Amino acid sequence: MALVRLQTEHFRNLGHDSVAFSPSFNLLYGANGSGKTSVLEAIGYLGLGRSFRISRHKAVVRHGEARFTVFGALAGLAPVVGEGPHRVGLSRDVVAKETTLRVDGENVRSLSELARHLPVSVIDPGVFEIVAGGPGYRRQFLDWLVFHVEPSFAALWQQCQRVTSQRNQTLRNGRIDESLLRVWDSQFAGLAERLSDFRLAGFERFQRAFQALIAEVSVPWTDGLRLEFYPGWDRQQALMDVLRAHREQELKVGHTLYGPNRADVRLKFQGRPVAETFSRGQQKTLVILMKIAQGMVLGEEGRQVTYLLDDINAELDVGHRAMLAERLSALGSQVFITAIERPEPEQLWGTHRAPEHQMFHVEHGTLTEE
Repeated sequence: MALVRLQTEHFRNLGHDSVAFSPSFNLLYGANGSGKTSVLEAIGYLGLGRSFRISRHKAVVRHGEARFTVFGALAGLAPVVGEGPHRVGLSRDVVAKETTLRVDGENVRSLSELARHLPVSVIDPGVFEIVAGGPGYRRQFLDWLVFHVEPSFAALWQQCQRVTSQRNQTLRNGRIDESLLRVWDSQFAGLAERLSDFRLAGFERFQRAFQALIAEVSVPWTDGLRLEFYPGWDRQQALMDVLRAHREQELKVGHTLYGPNRADVRLKFQGRPVAETFSRGQQKTLVILMKIAQGMVLGEEGRQVTYLLDDINAELDVGHRAMLAERLSALGSQVFITAIERPEPEQLWGTHRAPEHQMFHVEHGTLTEE
């Protein structure tokens, strides 16, 4: 599904007028502070349920207002059996701290019910932490993919999070309650095995797509590159046994040290971490390839990904921008690209024919189509 219409109310500096978008490429340009990134941020709320820029909902509501609303109309590039147009919306009262989620005019309780309709993938300066940052960034990268290809993953992940939290509270209790810990160990281990199976299956699909992609692009330094899924413990041992063997260690630190909460996608080049061996430019290229491979996996499911490319001129050179635009076009993705200067299609697609696209000038939170 692609976002073909967006309307917001009291969301940062954006106007209230409804805006129609292309299900293919949308190019937005304007001065700093004009509202370009706010448009992407609003779209991100419909696909992620949050801002990709800041953790606090209160930061996006217009000054003096108590509530913001984001509404979107979705449609597919091509009809999919059993899949019609959808209307999705999110409203947040920042005073009462209440969120309302709606799909096709009906309230829904779970954010996953909203987010599954619009797979949103962000490529902004912060995305390169997937390579340079800690395991949490890579877990989030993998879980986004698994969420969109495995319908039962979200509920299982939430259940595992709750059990992990309860187990951590018991570990921090200050006294050993072995009988209670054994109860939590049993529940945690059962959920962990199922969650890790989903992650492993998703990782294997991602790795096949990634290998197919790098076989097609001219990136010589990928010859020694290895991607490995680490589930959070040595699965040759039962997690229950691992937890019992490290009981004193976990009691000392007060939280769970082994399990899916410690999972990682390890990126290595000739046996060493990529973050230590790759240049900044190589790391950026790697992240782009990983993001494209994600889209390839969802494409196998007949799913269309909406990519939000924020200020990529500041991070990517002309060659990398062209490669990214060409590949996303070939995938049939919906793409939003922001820039300060007016993007020139021939710079984005080079000698390749530019796909169907719309151009918008953004000024004072208002989008004007050119």
